[in-house]
Amino acid sequence: MSSDQVSSEKLPVTVLTGYLGAGKTTLLNRILSEPHGKKYAVIVNEFGEIGIDNELVVGADEEVFEMNNGCICCTVRGDLIRIIEGLMRRKGKFDAIIVETTGLADPAPVAQTFFVDENVGRKTRLDAVVTVADAKWLKDRLKDAPEAKNQIAFADVILLNKIDRVTPAELREVEARIRAINPYAKLHKTERSQIALSEILGRNAFDLDRILDIEPEFLNTGDGHDHDHDHGHDHGHDHHHDHGGLKHYHDEDMQSVSLNTDKPLSPDKFFPWVQKLVAEDGPAILRCKGILNFKDDPDRFVFQGVHMILDGDHQRAWKDGEKRNSRLVFIGRNLPEEKIRSGFETCVA
Repeated sequence: MSSDQVSSEKLPVTVLTGYLGAGKTTLLNRILSEPHGKKYAVIVNEFGEIGIDNELVVGADEEVFEMNNGCICCTVRGDLIRIIEGLMRRKGKFDAIIVETTGLADPAPVAQTFFVDENVGRKTRLDAVVTVADAKWLKDRLKDAPEAKNQIAFADVILLNKIDRVTPAELREVEARIRAINPYAKLHKTERSQIALSEILGRNAFDLDRILDIEPEFLNTGDGHDHDHDHGHDHGHDHHHDHGGLKHYHDEDMQSVSLNTDKPLSPDKFFPWVQKLVAEDGPAILRCKGILNFKDDPDRFVFQGVHMILDGDHQRAWKDGEKRNSRLVFIGRNLPEEKIRSGFETCVA
C-alpha cells in the first residue's frame, strides 16, 4: 500500500486552540450548527466551560452528544486516547475529528497524542493546529502569558479574530508580532470567527507546499535581514524591515530557523542527527516540519515534530521537473541556530 493511500485513510484531526475569550466557542458553535453535510466528532474539555449552545444537542449521555447536523461531541473527562479509540469503534465514520483545548492549555500534549499512541496514530493524522487569537488583547497576552505565545508558535492556521475592535494600525502591529513568532502559519483576519470551514479543516498542513504557496520566499534564507546579528542590543528598538508593509519584529525568546538545500540528503545521517537534536534540545523546539529529498529515493519524505516527538512518512513521488530540494523549519524558544545549521549540513549524502 502506498503512503498516499495510508494517509488518505487516516482520519484528519484538527487541534483548535486559543486564549480564553478569543472566539473559539463561536467557531465551534458554527462548526456544530452549519449544514455542511459532513460528520465531525468534536472533543472538548468540559461542556460547561465553553458554553456550546444546548439547543444544538440531541440525545446527550455523559460523554457523547449527538448534534442535529450529524456532528457528535464528547467531553474529555477521561483520556484523549480512550475517547478517540471509542470514536473509532462507533458506527458511521466521521470526516474529521476536532479537539478543542481549553484556553490555557499548551497544544503540545494534545498534538503529541497523535504521534505517540500507536493505535491512534494508525487511524488518525494531525491535520493542523488552528489558533484563534483576539486582535485587541493578543499583544498584552504575548507579554504576560507564555501559553499565548506557544499557541501562536504551534499554529498552522491562525484566526486573528475581532478585527472590528482595533484600528488598522493596531491590526498591522499585532500581525507583525504574530509574524515575528511564526512566519509561516496561514493567517486569516476575521470578525465573529466567520471563516469558510474549508480554510481550517482538511488543511493537510503537514504538506510544506501549502506554506510555499502562501509565502514563496519563506525558505530563501537570504531574506534581507541578518539572523545572526548581535542579540545584545536593546530589544526596545523595532527592526524596521519592510516586510510587505509590516514592521519586522524579532521576538526576544521565540524564533524560527529555516533550512534549505538542493543537495540530496542521506537518511542514514539525517535521522540520527535530527533525533539527537530533539533529544538534546527538544524542550526548546516547539514545532519542526520539513520536506526531504533523500538520495536515490523517488519519493518526497515529509516529517513534523512536537518537542521531542517526530513523525514522518513518504508522501508522494517527486514530479518530473519538480525541484528536488529539502526544506525544514524549526520554531521554538532560544533555538541553537548555529548548531542546527551546521548539523544539517553534515546530513548531505
